[in-house]
Amino acid sequence: MRWNSPFRYFLVVAILIQITMGCLPSSRNPDASMNISILIIPIGDLNPEDLEYLRDELKAKFGDCIIGDKTQMWSGAYNPQREQYLSGVVLQRLSELHSNIATEVKVLGVTEEDLYSTGLNFVFGQAQLSGQYAIISLKRLDPAFYGMVPNKGIFRHRMVKEAVHELGHTLGFQHCPNKYCVMHFSNSLWDTDVKEDSFCKWCLARIKRP
Repeated sequence: MRWNSPFRYFLVVAILIQITMGCLPSSRNPDASMNISILIIPIGDLNPEDLEYLRDELKAKFGDCIIGDKTQMWSGAYNPQREQYLSGVVLQRLSELHSNIATEVKVLGVTEEDLYSTGLNFVFGQAQLSGQYAIISLKRLDPAFYGMVPNKGIFRHRMVKEAVHELGHTLGFQHCPNKYCVMHFSNSLWDTDVKEDSFCKWCLARIKRP
């Protein structure tokens, strides 16, 4: 395919914007000193291949990641009026169930159930800021949820972004105004698709301050 001059121009501009905003390459450890151990806990019956993909991506980014034994979703978190699960309750139950895990290990719960938080229609995930536990929901990351043609590549890329985002919160990262940074708040799926799956240089600089 031949690209006309205007197309090449906008492509170059887009690449320069990405570089200027400081996002780091995808699927790489964002910082050589960031050796973080992550334990993935499947909540409910999830596709093993998706979990293995997530494990491999998180291992490449943070240094170490394993998949633990699955658990079932807690019925006490379910809101029948909304047909959703309250994310704060799920996060609390996850922390109680795995309270014996070494404090340096980050625990990431992964579920296909739809999550919400008070005041919000839904959430892609939730985490303890500078804590140990985080959860993500895969429900709204799947194009099929919106009646679109299933796309495994898009789905998995979104899954990795949301996992890295919530794990970033456990490391002390706040939301970032850089829309390309993985720590940018996803108010919609569009925000998730726009941002990268890695931390911008300013986020890394802030967390490394004494």
